[in-house]
Amino acid sequence: MRFVDRTAAGRRLAEELERMDLDDPVVLGLPRGGIPVAYEVARALGAPLDVIAVRKLGVPHQPELGFGAIGEDGVRIINDDVLRAARVGPRERAAVERDARQALERRLRRYRGDRPPVGLLDRTAVIVDDGMATGSTAFAACRVARARGAARVVLAVPLAPADALAWLGQEADAVVCLSSPEYFGSVGQWYVDFAQTSDDEVAALLTRGAMGIGTSMRAGPGPGAGAGAAGHPAGDPEVVIGAGRTALPGSLVVPDDAPGIVAFAHGSGSSRYSPRNQAVASALNRAGFGTLLFDLLTPDEEQDRTNVFDIGLLAERLTLAVLWLRRERALPVGCFGASTGAAAALMSAAEPHTDIAAVVSRGGRPDLAAGRLAEVRAPTLLIVGGADIEVLRLNRQAAGRLRGEHQVAIVPGATHLFEEPGALEAVAHLATGWFTQHMTPHGAAAMSGPGRPH
Repeated sequence: MRFVDRTAAGRRLAEELERMDLDDPVVLGLPRGGIPVAYEVARALGAPLDVIAVRKLGVPHQPELGFGAIGEDGVRIINDDVLRAARVGPRERAAVERDARQALERRLRRYRGDRPPVGLLDRTAVIVDDGMATGSTAFAACRVARARGAARVVLAVPLAPADALAWLGQEADAVVCLSSPEYFGSVGQWYVDFAQTSDDEVAALLTRGAMGIGTSMRAGPGPGAGAGAAGHPAGDPEVVIGAGRTALPGSLVVPDDAPGIVAFAHGSGSSRYSPRNQAVASALNRAGFGTLLFDLLTPDEEQDRTNVFDIGLLAERLTLAVLWLRRERALPVGCFGASTGAAAALMSAAEPHTDIAAVVSRGGRPDLAAGRLAEVRAPTLLIVGGADIEVLRLNRQAAGRLRGEHQVAIVPGATHLFEEPGALEAVAHLATGWFTQHMTPHGAAAMSGPGRPH
């Protein structure tokens, strides 16, 4: 069994966990790759999402040999046999643990910010990772959760080898695994997309999972929602947008006094749960903008790869969402597109009746909308990684066909997925500045700073 990406794996794992009788669950993702998987599980279970981080204690001068592990709240797991065999004295052990504790605390501050950890006392800890090869980190995480007071520990992974599952079954109360290949190899070979998850993405997903829609947010279709949206109770960010006979699920978050809403069009092979788009959406929410992340295709439609690259179909779906937003919220609407979604955003902006306020493309393929670029009236920002050579060339060519206001912004050293440290933050900064400039009353005083368009 292969998985498209961590998001798809998380959804399938969530289906299995929903069948279990989990009492008061807390979903704990192992960083970094386990967090996107855990996010899907937490959404499905309606459970809080948090991170569980452990740090191996390595023998001095032979750090690959672990003599224990540490976790939060002073949790310490020590293997005395290894200590004796490696002749690690109390002073050396204390030094290793001190350094590991500092590194662990730095990592948790990066991920959680000022939020306290979710309490586990007398609750069910559901520990999630994107896969396991040996299971040693997951084993330590189970012990840490137990030491923090969890009444029950459930370990959930999309895939793992049979011997690791048997070993972990001795520590966890229950183990859920979707696939256990006979010839396992590495975790990454069982994913179509196994791109590295960045620290920024981890922090954004944890913030979103902890916040829900936030106390200052109002979400959903709002009073008087028409046939294009399913009614949801106040505080529920989920909406359904009608596209003919097709229902497209989405997540709508609108802060109080938002100047406008940004609709996201994801690229090929992605979804509304894309960690990168979610990170940008969180930054826009913090700046006061509303955001709509929705799926342009149904799961069945995604199975046909011709649909994924049918820019006309994607643009039609995005246009319907934009018109629905304007009807339901009566606010200016901008579009943020990634990869093929950028072409869909530009084609939608070329339609005379959409009146899209601004467009931002991240690593996009505006060349796929070449026939309509001259008709785009919305101010357009094309963000490209400096190391994404071919896409940068295509963006510069496309910019030459745009007749309205436009800029190409290059993030130095970034590759196509903006995985480099600080790259995604630069994208969020650029996008926020562009939408602020073109969708707020005081847009003339647009944001400035590192990485501004040039």
